[in-house]
Amino acid sequence: MGLVAFLFCHCDTVGSIRQVRMVTQQMGLLEKDTESLDVEEETPNTRQDWTRSLSYAAHCALTVVKPSFLSRKSDKKNGKLRRTAYLDGLRGFAAFLVYWHHHCLWAHEAMESEKRLQNGWGYEGQYYFATLPGIRVFVNGGHFAVATFFVLSGYVLSTKPLALINAGEYTKLGDNVASALFRRWLRLYLPILATTFMMVCLWHIFGIWGNFIPEPNFRAGIWKWYIDLKSYTFIFRTGGEPWIDYNPHTWSIPVEFKGSIVIYTAVMAFSRCTRRARFWGELALVYYFMYIADGAHFAMFMAGMMIADFDMMATANELPSWLTNLSFLEQPVSYFMLFMAFVLGSVPSFSAEIQVLRETPGWYAASWIVPQAVFDYKWFFLFFAAICMILSSGRIPWLKRFFETRFCLYLCRISYMLYLVHGPILWTLGDRLYAAVGWTREQHAGTIPHWVNRMPLPRIGPYALEFSFFVPHIILLPFTLLVAEIATAVIDNPSLRFSAWLYSKFEARPEEDRRNAENRA
Repeated sequence: MGLVAFLFCHCDTVGSIRQVRMVTQQMGLLEKDTESLDVEEETPNTRQDWTRSLSYAAHCALTVVKPSFLSRKSDKKNGKLRRTAYLDGLRGFAAFLVYWHHHCLWAHEAMESEKRLQNGWGYEGQYYFATLPGIRVFVNGGHFAVATFFVLSGYVLSTKPLALINAGEYTKLGDNVASALFRRWLRLYLPILATTFMMVCLWHIFGIWGNFIPEPNFRAGIWKWYIDLKSYTFIFRTGGEPWIDYNPHTWSIPVEFKGSIVIYTAVMAFSRCTRRARFWGELALVYYFMYIADGAHFAMFMAGMMIADFDMMATANELPSWLTNLSFLEQPVSYFMLFMAFVLGSVPSFSAEIQVLRETPGWYAASWIVPQAVFDYKWFFLFFAAICMILSSGRIPWLKRFFETRFCLYLCRISYMLYLVHGPILWTLGDRLYAAVGWTREQHAGTIPHWVNRMPLPRIGPYALEFSFFVPHIILLPFTLLVAEIATAVIDNPSLRFSAWLYSKFEARPEEDRRNAENRA
């Protein structure tokens, strides 16, 4: 986000180069005390030291800035990827779909993008290539991507605990769940605190207009940020918006944390059950969340846990005989699931009213199977779409190879920060580039009038796939990936290390456990 501010400081604020220099000094990009250097008295050794220091600093800066997928380091160890590397790639590609989803809606807002792109093909007589089943996933598949995130999270969070349960390592299971639960809040929320604070600074320090109404002064902005955060980070609250005004895309993170608690609770509750009983318990929770309570998101987490359990059985050759006897159907069934993933993943999402779904060509019959408990029908269909995509991606060779490509795995490594920073970049750099090529919005006349139609381009191509829409991404996509890469290095990874370090400081040592046990006795 600091790079965004630096790029637009001279365009969106009134000031001289001297002011820009002062801002960059505050950002730490320039040496603040350059006047104190006495160059004339510098000795050769000092010059060499400075040369080495500058070379080292430049190397460190390039290491942070250079996208890791361009480095020579491979994701492979001993020539082999991890068994579930394709799931990492799937997560990364899903993060890219979220990026594209929001850009499509934002750029086409003046053309009623919310209604046209998020309704189904043929609704109210509107037929757009971008809304065709399957095509829609790649144009407006953000909700499908989020459902995939939730199922994958259930899979990943439960894999290690389930392995410990199967091995009978119950003491290690307790240690694992305790550590994971302790670190989870910090891992999810610390990056949000950092990125949203930068959004507060955009207007009050750098004068850059974003997707929010700024407070009268910086102090008021900080206070509003604090008020939003204290409500947002309390996951048991009832009412209020589920996001922070400085980044509405953060609505899914409280769901992610609550889903984590569901997984850890289920793991411990079923830890002493037989495998068969555990599997039926997982299935019962899926049914409860989907058909009894309005908890479709948590059904996705539990489905991920079921898939992890199923995969462990398959790896250990412990699947039921009736299932192994059907192995010859694996490929056709996998392709059918992939087909269903694209069809169900294209479910209309503009309105939660079931009547809208019934009026959409091709969805009338499907609308009658939506459970009464599900108040937003799209999550019911996306639940099955995400499951089908995950199950098929590991069983279709060419699809698995695609998700194991270096670029998809790179997207996975930066996926969380890509999710958090793509919105702020869209609302700053993206908004201006779209305005420059002709994708104007009503408020541009009052916010960034000098960017409007600076270089208008023809709108050649199908709706949401126009030439003038693609051109800004020559800048936007590399820049967003670069910022996400840097944010991963300076925000996300340190947050992970900090949470692990903090737990290590709080964790009781074996001798302390023994003394505590003796005291209780």
